[in-house]
Amino acid sequence: MNSVKTVLLLGLLSGLFLAGGQAVGGRGGLWIGLGLALAMNFFSYFFSEKMALMSSGALPVTESENANVHARIAPMTKALCEKMGLPMPRLWVIPEDAPNAFATGRNPSHSSVAVTGGLLELMDDRELEAVIGHELGHILNRDILISSIAATMATAITFVGRMAFFFGGRHDDEEEGGGLLGGLVMMIVAPIAAMLIQMAISRTREYGADGASAKYTGDSGAMVAALQKLEMWSKRIPMDVSPAAAHMYIIKPFNGQSMMRLFSTHPSTEERIARLRQARA
Repeated sequence: MNSVKTVLLLGLLSGLFLAGGQAVGGRGGLWIGLGLALAMNFFSYFFSEKMALMSSGALPVTESENANVHARIAPMTKALCEKMGLPMPRLWVIPEDAPNAFATGRNPSHSSVAVTGGLLELMDDRELEAVIGHELGHILNRDILISSIAATMATAITFVGRMAFFFGGRHDDEEEGGGLLGGLVMMIVAPIAAMLIQMAISRTREYGADGASAKYTGDSGAMVAALQKLEMWSKRIPMDVSPAAAHMYIIKPFNGQSMMRLFSTHPSTEERIARLRQARA
């Protein structure tokens, strides 16, 4: 199912670039849009992981880089990977005080798990293992490619909307069309479309990753405790995350932007906890 969703998202991305190109430059813009769509599809598949890590400011975690973090999270990650039948992902730490984490990549063999410094400070080892189990659950369920592509798509869609607005002032009424009105419509619709895409793919997958964490750690209570801490502290400590990437994190980052409050990319923490408790009962 995630493979089907990925194909559909890439197709939608192509269609939006074609529509944006048409709005900006008529028939000539259509061909430009086609070229951009092909380039973005290639980029989304092969480089969305690197983009996600770069945009978050993540630093590598190895035996020689951020060794103290590696000593804490690598053993629990390796043990969970063995239980799940996954290869070891690359590990990263994000120098942010807000507690959060995300997984990214195009498949289990090319995947990464990133945690914030705030998460490492806030969570005890039991809760930290639950969070890592959640992120590995996304890798196991093949959520990471569609999530990474959606982040790239959301950014691209917003860019197309802005491009259409600023460069869509064509006055040629013959066969090519376009015009400022088309650009204005794209400027309004594009960010909303990006958010709706994120909502459509993000909400239910969190339940699956929570369940995977509970199953493979054998401790659903740890996932509940971690979610409770994340809910409390993520609302207190702002985190500078683009709305285009907010859906990738284990809990929606808070950055005070009204647009991010209008569109929920995650199910409520209360519902996630309720489902974990119901499964345990």
